Amino acid sequence: MHTETQPSAAQPPLTVRVFRQRFSATRKAARLARLLAVHQFHEWGVPYGSDSSDVAALIVAELAANAVTHGRVAGRDFELRLVLEAGGLLRVEVTDARAERGLPAPPPNAPPPDAETGRGLLLVEALAETWGVVDRQVGKTVWATLRVTARTVTRT
Repeated sequence: MHTETQPSAAQPPLTVRVFRQRFSATRKAARLARLLAVHQFHEWGVPYGSDSSDVAALIVAELAANAVTHGRVAGRDFELRLVLEAGGLLRVEVTDARAERGLPAPPPNAPPPDAETGRGLLLVEALAETWGVVDRQVGKTVWATLRVTARTVTRT
């Protein structure tokens, strides 16, 4: 016996877009992760150069840079995972292989003006809605969420 079911008109379809890529744990790869993320945002309807794209790219850049600077283990990659939900919530995750070097809390005060480091997590904290770290069996995942404005992408 064949029965047909009609989709509920009251519930819009849930669209979740996911991008996942592994990179070698090098500075060049961290830069590539940011560039690919910006391209992916554009494909998802978050245009190049928009505030949403620029803020998300900055978060990707910082988390990827931290992964290759502080989370690097020789011979192991880091992973970038981007998830865009239908409501515009973007989750950026960067996973590295080093769990024993946990993520430090952002400093309570801004570093001195001439300091070359120490601002990254302050930027992430200021720009993201939420952020945190999750230990994994091997390594850790540092994540951040933010709202982005995306236009509907139509393909012909």
